[in-house]
Amino acid sequence: MKQTSHPQYFEQATVICACGNTFKTGSTLEVIHVELCSKCHPFYTGEQKFIDTGSRIEKFQKKQAVAKLHVTKKKEKEDQQRKQDSAPKTLREMLMDIQ
Repeated sequence: MKQTSHPQYFEQATVICACGNTFKTGSTLEVIHVELCSKCHPFYTGEQKFIDTGSRIEKFQKKQAVAKLHVTKKKEKEDQQRKQDSAPKTLREMLMDIQ
């Protein structure tokens, strides 16, 4: 192995999590800062915690609410149309539809 072509390897590199947890591992960096670790990650802790970057969850929920509102309005409009179509017509209305 050439000494000049490979980066320096630290066998006792320190990993520091945003939750305050620290542990040692091997790495080419001496100190590593991370946002999640096994002490605070939802998969390991069993609690659900949303890590929302750019409010993506809120945007999705707003889209869903607008879509649901659109569907209900469309359904109401169709129901009104059915009621109008099924209502008995007068003789004058029937004659006007023919022409």
